[in-house]
Amino acid sequence: MSATRWRIWAIYVGAMLGPFGAGLVAPMVPELRESFGASTSAVGLGITVYHFVFAGCLLVSGTIGERFGRRRVVQLFFGLFAVSSILATLAPTLALFLGARALQGMANAFVTPLLIAGLAELTPPDQLGRSLGIYSSFQGAGTFLAPSVAGLAADVDWRLAFIANAVLATALIPWAPPGEPRANAAAPPMRPLLTPRMGLLAIVGITSTTGALGIGYLVSIHSRDVLGLSATRAGLLLASAGLVTLALGPTLGTFVDRIGGASAGIAAAVLGGVLVALIGQVTSVGRLVPIWLAAAAATALGLVAVQALATVAVPENRGGAVSAVLSFRFAGYAISPLIWLPIHAGSPGAAFAGAGALMVLTVVALSALTRLDSPRQPVIADADV
Repeated sequence: MSATRWRIWAIYVGAMLGPFGAGLVAPMVPELRESFGASTSAVGLGITVYHFVFAGCLLVSGTIGERFGRRRVVQLFFGLFAVSSILATLAPTLALFLGARALQGMANAFVTPLLIAGLAELTPPDQLGRSLGIYSSFQGAGTFLAPSVAGLAADVDWRLAFIANAVLATALIPWAPPGEPRANAAAPPMRPLLTPRMGLLAIVGITSTTGALGIGYLVSIHSRDVLGLSATRAGLLLASAGLVTLALGPTLGTFVDRIGGASAGIAAAVLGGVLVALIGQVTSVGRLVPIWLAAAAATALGLVAVQALATVAVPENRGGAVSAVLSFRFAGYAISPLIWLPIHAGSPGAAFAGAGALMVLTVVALSALTRLDSPRQPVIADADV
């Protein structure tokens, strides 16, 4: 296998870290409530603070990473991810635990976009969707491992899950993608990020994950508090979504190559919105599982579609474009619990229906995106400004 193929596979392995770290809290909410003597909403901040910091740092992390070199930046923040995971295991109070989660969010912000940007530069353009689909499969592996490990650990000691997180991050340090510093005139420009195309992608990112494509935590809490599942079984339920992504990633990526990122994103938004609205109406685990698996497929398709659109939006600052779009996407993850958890406490069906209905805004933004010219044309126009 060529050196390029080895580098690509190293990026695929690195794709697991972000979803693994992000997904640890949802299956262990009751255990964290007991450990810290806090409410569900307070413990839910472990999801929110991670994604808010992640989203905020993503606004600039890709451009900073391109400026100072992908390899050294990713290695540094793999290390920070490991250290912050250890801090989470040692936290005696919820406040300190949330601080460790914030550091994890910061670290992931400087890793994820640079991995995707590195993959895009190593992949032929006509195979980009498939490569991103394989990347999403490894993200699916991380999504599967996180709730599986967290659910099993929660039945023994929830801290064990964060120890596993630290081990994974440490093991990935030597696997950073290639990329040297780009100084002075070669430094990646910020101006091309401020275009109508990027604005529409930002809307897609935040509305899709505030809505149906970012609702996994709510499914976990619903399955435990309403349907009565144990931590292990709720973790396995969430993990099944990762298995769907793992299995379907390459196929979904090829689908994106064939019909285009915007059209694929519209299909994902419509399907995901309908399925998530249905989840709030089911009263048994047997009915929940097939709907949840289908919704997971829609989520995986939406993820690949948005990443494909972002990687070609600003070629001269690929990392910056990816990180900017991801910033709004993960801002949606952060906002989502603040909106839907209080609603779910009073009316589970209304929470899921609202999350599904929000996908209308995603469809509108993607429809507007299809009316724009090729993504490279505005970039060429802006590059000399």
